[in-house]
Amino acid sequence: MKLLRYGPPGQEKPGMLDRDGRLRDLSGAMRDLTPETLSPASLDRLRKLDPRSLPAVSGTPRLGPCVAQVPKLVCVGLNYLDHAKEAGAQIPTEPVLFLKAITAISGPNDDVVLPKGAQKGDWEVELGIVIGMTARYVSEADALKHVAGYCIVNDVSERNFQLERGGNWSKGKSADTFCPLGPWLVTADEVPDPQALELSCEVNGQRMQHGSTRDMIFTCARIVSYISEFMTLMPGDVIPTGTPAGVGLGMKPPRFLKPGDVMRLAVTGLGEQRQKVVAWG
Repeated sequence: MKLLRYGPPGQEKPGMLDRDGRLRDLSGAMRDLTPETLSPASLDRLRKLDPRSLPAVSGTPRLGPCVAQVPKLVCVGLNYLDHAKEAGAQIPTEPVLFLKAITAISGPNDDVVLPKGAQKGDWEVELGIVIGMTARYVSEADALKHVAGYCIVNDVSERNFQLERGGNWSKGKSADTFCPLGPWLVTADEVPDPQALELSCEVNGQRMQHGSTRDMIFTCARIVSYISEFMTLMPGDVIPTGTPAGVGLGMKPPRFLKPGDVMRLAVTGLGEQRQKVVAWG
């Protein structure tokens, strides 16, 4: 299933794409796409619905973040060998984790706002794992059983805040609009191998990133299992799993986002995002 949320910010309704790619209203079946609706039992109930019986949504409404009320964003850094090399970083022997503020979450096509004082805005196309069942000390073999589905994440970054202002990475990752989610949550049954997905990112029509999840240093199963050793993963948690090479920081000379730039991100089977960059204020 491809599940989504549509409507003005703060007033989103749940929806589903039918086989023809037409948006159907799910608000008669649930109030919103929230953590409690991501359990296997809840998703099984949705699968029994005939999408053709649901009201069709006319026009092209705004799409909101594909999951509401996300408890936390646990991100993985330097998870592609080529990106670690372009960043001049040591190859991790364990997943590098950092947290991104949930206030950064925005719709997949909403504007990305460069924060006050920003100098080095950057793009990062990533596969996002959406947790559907509580995960605590889960084995790698069982880890993906706890996954509700997958989505595209743009882990937008302000490199000056991230790398040159001291402390950890979170303050360069957490500005409002720095975590577009969606357009859809694609349920795990429709992503049989999360390590076989192509990712790409364009800026102003020029391809900057192109990679495959097969090149991850740590697989999705390893990531879920590993994080669950250090904190409980809750339904609705989102895990951006890292980005391939091609970020602005890694270019020679570096290239950073400026107002008016347009980013377009895609992941196999998960749709596309498109964001315009605007200045704060």
